[in-house]
Amino acid sequence: MLVTSTKEAFTVTVCSTFLNKILGLMFSKKPSNDGLLFIFDKEVSVSLHMFFVFFPIDIVYLNANKKILEIKKNVHPFTPYIQGPAAKYLLELKDARTLTVGDHLRF
Repeated sequence: MLVTSTKEAFTVTVCSTFLNKILGLMFSKKPSNDGLLFIFDKEVSVSLHMFFVFFPIDIVYLNANKKILEIKKNVHPFTPYIQGPAAKYLLELKDARTLTVGDHLRF
């Protein structure tokens, strides 16, 4: 799936099943595309960990309007707990590049 802002375009894999959402990037090599997109039924508080993720990532939290609420840059492998704001969408990216809080994304 293509995710775009006014400045960037990212090719991501959508995590739509329960198992995909639980596993995320665990036990994987760096993705060949830019990362993963998680879509939730409603805005939820999501806590993450980086156990068994072997490379740093950027985590982007979006509200129901696809507006970026928060970006956690360069989250290191094996970080035990990552808490962000309630989000409807979450991106795990190899590099969020020029994305900034307040940007609106399209997908």
